[in-house]
Amino acid sequence: MPGDTLIQALPDLVVLMRRDGVVLAHGGGHGVPALQPPREATAEQVAMLWPEPIATLLRQLTRRAIAQRAAMQASFLHEGQEYEARVSAQGPDRAICMLRAVQAPSRDDGSDTGERPQPHLDRRGFLKRLRESLALAALRESPIAVAVIHLDGVADIAQVLAASVSEQVMSAALRRLPSPPGEPGSGGPWWYIGQLSESLLALVLESADRDAVEACVSEVCASLREPIQSGGAEFHLTPYAGVAILGQDASSPRMLLDHARAAAADARRSARTAVRFFSDTVRLRALARLDTARELREAIERGDFRLRYIGRHDLASGRLIACVGYLRWVHPLRGEIRPAEFLRVAETTGLAVPLSRLLLERLGADWASLAGVADPGVRISFGPLRHHILHEGFAEDIARFLARGSVPTQRLELRIAEKTFIAQDPSQLEAIGQLGVRLVVDEVGRGMGSLDWLARAPIWGLQLDRAWVTALRADAVARKVCGAGIAMASALGLTPIATGVDDQEQRDALLALGCRFGSGDLYSAEPASGTSSQIDTSTGDAAAG
Repeated sequence: MPGDTLIQALPDLVVLMRRDGVVLAHGGGHGVPALQPPREATAEQVAMLWPEPIATLLRQLTRRAIAQRAAMQASFLHEGQEYEARVSAQGPDRAICMLRAVQAPSRDDGSDTGERPQPHLDRRGFLKRLRESLALAALRESPIAVAVIHLDGVADIAQVLAASVSEQVMSAALRRLPSPPGEPGSGGPWWYIGQLSESLLALVLESADRDAVEACVSEVCASLREPIQSGGAEFHLTPYAGVAILGQDASSPRMLLDHARAAAADARRSARTAVRFFSDTVRLRALARLDTARELREAIERGDFRLRYIGRHDLASGRLIACVGYLRWVHPLRGEIRPAEFLRVAETTGLAVPLSRLLLERLGADWASLAGVADPGVRISFGPLRHHILHEGFAEDIARFLARGSVPTQRLELRIAEKTFIAQDPSQLEAIGQLGVRLVVDEVGRGMGSLDWLARAPIWGLQLDRAWVTALRADAVARKVCGAGIAMASALGLTPIATGVDDQEQRDALLALGCRFGSGDLYSAEPASGTSSQIDTSTGDAAAG
């Protein structure tokens, strides 16, 4: 091969390599100078020519191509340049590797982490490869586990910024994944990864040892949780992983993926980042959600939902300035059910908008009692559900509600979570602002804000996410986040608000940072409304918004 002038002239680097990693011959490579082996490369181990991650990848692809008699593809980075590798078997003990340079990834911020990116396997043809892996595992009677990882945050990046940005973030996350341990077919927890959809990754592991599988999936998730720098911005993803094992949980690729996805969804609903294995409990929870959907629909028809109110206070004087409503559902048999247990069901079954409209009507009924025990000027605050806010008829619903006169316009406040606020049509919020309703952006510090939109939108306040306020005393990062949120609100001419003010120390810290208003357990003496809804100072469940 080295004497073949045609091969020598190729822009691709062509390498003939043995199964054990010995390079027998090479040629071409004018388009890949950074990877060009020296002339004496023949009969050298590939690990002596290029860095270990590249050598490991080429060995793995070579062995897999020879074993499966099929072409294998992968991509990797080397010295800032991205390359594609394609390996085809040439007999029972050797394969041809073709390496091609592709467009190098750009870094807008000009920074260099100094870390060597790890190669990652190509995502194309993943489902075909999974079927082949299962067939081979059944033939060899070897174990296979499939993990599905849901990455929270990717869809938000695509919606708020652009799909191309979310793809860049995902690619950056994949490039730095740790290399799989062991070797293919060795019986150890070797794995490969593919992308099922915008937010879903699938990991195929050659092991059924639960401890080993859990350790590998946890390591991958830890890598995905690390902040990602792209285009001068920092992005945070939250992985939720579920695992299904061949033979124990399913026998087909589709069922394995479905069960692993169900386990990942179960982990996401419980907001736990630990790896969740599929089990009968997960199956029963899925059936229970079907019952929840039916009960939700019936409860909405009966009007069973209520709003639970906590007070927002002037932190310096303790004066009540607003009654903040939170969603509650008291089930006739199960008692009070946390919103986190049924809101996702409502959103996926089309019940979120009817439920939010019902709560808006409940707000009007509650105001008559609340206004009778509150000082003049006290407002009532309501957080509509996300799907209602993003509904095209949201502004009209608010206008009709105000036209009935059950709550004076100047006394109504609407809370909108930050990531929902950014995704909302600006014209809808402007229409609501023109009605005279006070708008507050909630959960500031959890989502991704747009300073330009915050500065232009008709909003009154920014409400800090409760998690940051709760951690204010012991966590330096939380103090910085709260300080930054309060400073941002002040700079934009908005009012900073805190939730989770549970003791005097937190109150003093917030006042020192410049936050004047807040709610929490610190304020215990509240007047009851005299209705089924009341002002309650205990920390409530997640807000309806």
